[in-house]
Order: sequence, then structure tokens, then C-alpha cells
Amino acid sequence: MTEAFDVVVVGGGPSGSTAAADLARAGRHVALLDRAGRVKPCGGAIPPRTLTDFDIPESLLVARARSARVIAPSGRGVDMPIDDGFVGMVDREVFDEWLRDRASRAGASRLTGTFIGLERDPDGVAAVLWRPKGSDETQRLRARCVIGADGANSQVARAALPGQKAPFVFAYHEIVEVPDRADEVFDGRRCDIHYDGRFSPDFYSWIFPHGGTASIGTGSAQKGFALRESIAALRIKIGLEHCRTLRREGAPLPLKPLKRWDNGRDVVLIGDAAGVVAPASGEGIWYAMTCGRMAAEQVDVFLATGDARGLSGLRRRFLKQHGRVFFALGILQRFWYASDRRRERFVALCGDPDISRLTWRAYLDKGLVRSDLLAHLRIFFKDLAHLLGIVSPWRRAPGRRA
Repeated sequence: MTEAFDVVVVGGGPSGSTAAADLARAGRHVALLDRAGRVKPCGGAIPPRTLTDFDIPESLLVARARSARVIAPSGRGVDMPIDDGFVGMVDREVFDEWLRDRASRAGASRLTGTFIGLERDPDGVAAVLWRPKGSDETQRLRARCVIGADGANSQVARAALPGQKAPFVFAYHEIVEVPDRADEVFDGRRCDIHYDGRFSPDFYSWIFPHGGTASIGTGSAQKGFALRESIAALRIKIGLEHCRTLRREGAPLPLKPLKRWDNGRDVVLIGDAAGVVAPASGEGIWYAMTCGRMAAEQVDVFLATGDARGLSGLRRRFLKQHGRVFFALGILQRFWYASDRRRERFVALCGDPDISRLTWRAYLDKGLVRSDLLAHLRIFFKDLAHLLGIVSPWRRAPGRRA
């Protein structure tokens, strides 16, 4: 049994659903293939511009965080208030389903099942092999273009672009019911980030508010690190060990874009499958949706012209806009996350008003902040002093410690 489409999108997360919706609106015959019941472990943070960039209703926000607290290995914390904005929080189970439904309403054929593989028809056109949920029968989807949006362990990438590997952390979180409280340990209006080797030897741990629930998670690239035990210890530390656990989820998060996103013919990777997750922060939703939108535009050109350079242009275009941010965050992670001693100094630096202000501006605006030369110079010399050990890590940012 074979159906023919212009595009088959494999994976219905933010990137795949955005690409499918945009291509369907452009008049393309699109199939969106996704496995049901899988929720990616994610704190669910999005910058507010996501709402306007992608026409997301505010009703999907389960919380608005007005500040963050970063906590050092010593237990000292620094508050980073957001002066004129917020971090939106979404529940990925609800958010991703809404995006898939929107793609369907835009005209994409929504299919629930498992990707099996790729093959070629006698005329060279790609065919996606898939198995519907609850069935043992393999079906075929003939496609002029295939978009792989099926996560860091992309089966589409293995079939069409084998041999590529990107560094990743394995992330794990628990969605738990939380009490209505606001104190030094937990506040439903605040994002807490722990830079502590006990909970993650090479990444960070988080407590992100979701209204009446919270995402408590961690990640590590270190093989054998006990993620569940880490979260259990963190929950004890913050006094949430007895709260009811609603969901447990785990998955790899890529930390570097792949070197190739297309096969030079008719397959292109997007989102986590392409490695589009910001290093250091692990932020991926806005970048994934941006990548999905760009992919839809590039694929539309490919379908109109038949020129595969339209697909290869996606990676160049995305990295031209966001590559410097990814590069800078990669350096930050490799250096500051390397030991608890460096994490202690890193958290102390976060208390500096200049660093806090520019960090939030970069997050909210989604780019490196080029203005305010004096602030950048001040940050450079403060950073240098910490690197050389000239100042005590907690000498700066008086009055902003926990």
C-alpha cells in the first residue's frame, strides 16, 4: 500500500510540526508521521518572542518565570531578575500535541506510527516505510522530499546520512506536583539552575515551574552517571521528595550541529536530528521551530525547482544567523562546567549586574548583544580576573547571594 506526498515529515516535535504546518499552508501535500505517547524531557522554557514569531496562544503557557536563581556547588545562590520580560513555560505533552494538531488543521495528513526505513522506487523517488500504531503491517509513503525531525537518535539520519555523530548529554526529568509556596528553596515564579557536580558532573540541573507542577531534571554526557539517583537527591535538597511524580522522561540532547543536514538529493534533517540545541543551556524549542520554518522555505524552493542545493542551503542559512551564539555557548560550557571550582566562579559571575542584564537580553532577543561596549569591556576584565583567580569568587555582586 503506497500513498504519494510532496513531503513526508518524520517526527512531530516543535521542529517537524512547524515545518509540516508551513509547507501545508504553502499548498504542498504533506504527511506528518509521529509516534504517539512519547514526551521529550524538557524544562519547557521559551522566550516570549516565540508567541509572536510562531503565532502561539498565551493559553499554552503554564507559567511565567520573572527571574532565575543559579546555585553554586557551595550552596550559594545568585538571583537574576528579568527587568522587562519573562521566560514562558510550556508543558511539552500539551504544547507538542497542539503543534501537531495545528499542522493537521493546516492540511497535513497526520499519521501515528513508527518509521521503519527508506527505500527507492525504480524511478529513484524515495519511499518511507512505516508501521501504523497497533499494526504489524508495513506501509509505504512515496515522497519527493523527506524531512527527518525524529530527535537526536534520528532513524532518518541513520538511513540517509549514516556515520555522523554529535556530542550529546542524556537528559532526564520528572514532572511532579508542587506546593503553592515561594521561598529561598523553591518558588513557582522562578527558574532554579544548579551548577553542582553532585547532581551533574558536566552539565546542570534544573527546577522549572509549570503552574501546579514543576520539571525537575538534569543531564550528563558522562556514561554511567546515575540520573535518577541525582534527581532523587536534588528533590530531597529542595524539599520536594514527597511530592507526587506524574511523569518520568529521558532522551539524548545534542550539543553541536551535525556537519551535514542533507543527503544532496531529497532528505534533510532539522531540529534535534540536525543537532539544533544550544550548548550550555540546552535550549531547543525556539531554535527547533526556527529551523523548521527555515526548512519549510528551503524545501518549498526545492520542490519548485528540483535543485537539491535548496536543501543544502538550510544549514548555511541557520548557522549564519545563530552559529556565533552556538559557538560562544559551546566555549562557555567546555570551560566553566569543567569542575566545581570553576562552577563556583561562574555562578558568582552571574551575579554581576552587567552579565545578568546582557544574558537576559541575549536570551530574549535570541542573539549576541553587540551594543553597550562599556558593559562588554567591564565583563571582559571581570571574567579575566576570575579566570586568573585574582578575585575571590564571591567578592563581586554584593547583596545578591542566597
